Amino acid sequence: MWIITHIMLRRTTKVSRRTFLAATCVAAAGCQHSPSPAPSTQSSKPSEPEAIIDIHQHTNYSGRSDAELLTHQKNMGITYSMLLPTGHPVERPITHMGKSNGLAAQCGPNETCYQISRDHPDRFGFFVNEVPDAETASVEIEKYLKLGARGIGELKFNIDIESPEMERIYNLAQDHAVPVLMHFQFGMYNHGFDRLSRILTRFPKVTFIGHAQTMWANIDAAAKPNVLYPKSKVTPGGLTDRYLSDYPNFHADISAGSGLGALMRDEEFARDFLRRHQDKIMYGSDCNDRTGKAPLCQGALTIIAVKRLVLTADIREKILHGNAERLFGLKR
Repeated sequence: MWIITHIMLRRTTKVSRRTFLAATCVAAAGCQHSPSPAPSTQSSKPSEPEAIIDIHQHTNYSGRSDAELLTHQKNMGITYSMLLPTGHPVERPITHMGKSNGLAAQCGPNETCYQISRDHPDRFGFFVNEVPDAETASVEIEKYLKLGARGIGELKFNIDIESPEMERIYNLAQDHAVPVLMHFQFGMYNHGFDRLSRILTRFPKVTFIGHAQTMWANIDAAAKPNVLYPKSKVTPGGLTDRYLSDYPNFHADISAGSGLGALMRDEEFARDFLRRHQDKIMYGSDCNDRTGKAPLCQGALTIIAVKRLVLTADIREKILHGNAERLFGLKR
């Protein structure tokens, strides 16, 4: 059981045929190349399953029911999950060019995340979210922070990261000592990834968790802004790599097809990347399927990829649960 020691406090993940086939290879490779366990000199008592904290999951994701969500996470072997809500749907430019918020159209709001966490406190925690330029944004966010929200996000809005509305969110995170999780997608959400260093410098006490296409494409110094799912070998020195190296308050959420793709596109680079940033990277799923099993479940494939690429037990444990435990104040 997971006990909370203190309160330190999208899109639909569609997998292309190419990504599906490649990911299936990850599952197969994981089975073929995983090292055999060394003979045990201990008792034959079964060992406890490896803990996995999923920092990125949603309620009502593409119509998935609460019961299906619980089964999905159990099938993946998840020990504890963070549920990320949407802002309340409104019609304004910030919610993707006058359309309803892409995340809000697919996932559940604050109320659903809070309720499931109350019903299953040993399995779920929750974040809070709201449309940044809504008149009631601060009131809504503070309401759920006081109810135990572990962070703010997933922030996925058509807005510049240096806008006054977003800075209001960062100030709330600073005041309540919680992280913010941001979806970076060129031309659509959280504009200005190339200027993120200015925010990281101005808000050094806030932990920023980066996620999504632009975040993961920029492990590559040769990244092109409009190429959201690159497949080529990585040129070292990308923005994401530099942010993780240079700013203590920047962390990485390796969820969704973008995170899995970053691991698969250049495995030699990925092994070194995971080693160098072992204290900053956290596992997340962000998958909307109902099985929770490979090869259909992208979140399950990401777990397989991490275990295959990271053979050092202490590093693997940090990525799969240790870093999240530390950041969110969780104790097994």
